[in-house]
Amino acid sequence: MSKKSLRDVALAGKRVVMRVDFNVPIKEGVIKDDTRIKGALPSIKYVLEQGGSLVLMSHLGRPKGKGYEANFSLKPVAGYLATVLGKPVTFAPDCQKADAVVEAMQPGDIVMLENTRFYLEEQGKVKQAEGQSEENFVAAKADIKAKQKAMAKKLASYGDVFCNDAFGSAHRAHASTAIINKYMATNVAGFLMEKELDYLGRAVESPTRPFVAILGGAKVSDKLGVVNNLLDKVDVLIIGGGMAYTFLKAMGHKVGGSLCELDQLKYALKMIAKAKAKGKTLLLPVDNVIADKFDAAANTQVVGNDVPKGWMALDIGPKTTALYSEAIKGAKTVLWNGPMGCFEMPKFANGTFGICKAVAESDSISIIGGGDSVSAVNKSGLADKMSHISTGGGASLEFLEGKVLPGVAALDDK
Repeated sequence: MSKKSLRDVALAGKRVVMRVDFNVPIKEGVIKDDTRIKGALPSIKYVLEQGGSLVLMSHLGRPKGKGYEANFSLKPVAGYLATVLGKPVTFAPDCQKADAVVEAMQPGDIVMLENTRFYLEEQGKVKQAEGQSEENFVAAKADIKAKQKAMAKKLASYGDVFCNDAFGSAHRAHASTAIINKYMATNVAGFLMEKELDYLGRAVESPTRPFVAILGGAKVSDKLGVVNNLLDKVDVLIIGGGMAYTFLKAMGHKVGGSLCELDQLKYALKMIAKAKAKGKTLLLPVDNVIADKFDAAANTQVVGNDVPKGWMALDIGPKTTALYSEAIKGAKTVLWNGPMGCFEMPKFANGTFGICKAVAESDSISIIGGGDSVSAVNKSGLADKMSHISTGGGASLEFLEGKVLPGVAALDDK
């Protein structure tokens, strides 16, 4: 990795302001999935072991940015972290008014700031109001950018070193991810960020071959740049999920009521032609599990690549699962982003779980990216068989597109 990490700086007696990704599911104050919290523990523990103290900051959900909202408070996360670490975590109820609690810190102490997105200036964006003049809108944008810089400066004042360990937010140019560095002398990656960049970077730049990428999910439009960029990198590109039916429609197949983006048919044909021109294998479904309605109790049947009117494809079929599994079997690097179908419903989970099994049994470096893919792997019980499970959905996709991630670019080079 070309960026400095926590290992590259002396931390004894230093306060580290660390951006983590604690955007975890919470229901009635109870954390339902602590994967992201566990992912940050190595960096947190390292700072404390080296004699430093920690100021942690994160966002949670999508509050309105107009102040405190109980449903999006990070206080339950602070309590959970204290239990996991076996030591107190002081909670600061306002991320921009934490001077007193931060100044009282001693080496080994941890402070957790309230949700950074309780302030609009965290994201630094405003929408043009209905009827608002262009002049006033320009002034409003300038004002929010000034406030964003002020917020970043305030957050920077809480410490000596900035550490970004929130890969899941690295594609956002927010005050706490990519603006704060302008006011800090030292800006490094945490161990989770380092691991993400190492695995994804190697897969894209210097993969052990054969390199097989699996793309699923609902829409082609969500992965336009990813498909295009990966066709320059992979040996085999596998497509499943809802996005497959845009490709099949473009090839002249009937897709019934399946997900299909008519405005992306030309793009799908272009990608099919690109794969052929570059000598890359592009695999699409050869059979499908279809349903008469989007319902767990729907009537189902397996058909080829023509879906009758009144039916919709909700999973890849057994022949497709076998075809894809055979391609995965010979891979040395596997990158998977997006499920093969609506795996949340048992009738339409066989394709996704079949791919999980194939990836787990392959002799490959396996990288799982994207929220739904991670959920599927966890649900399959095979997570411990994967080389790396990414914490970044949108960030992973933008990285795979070849885009520069603002939260990574902001860190110090080695």
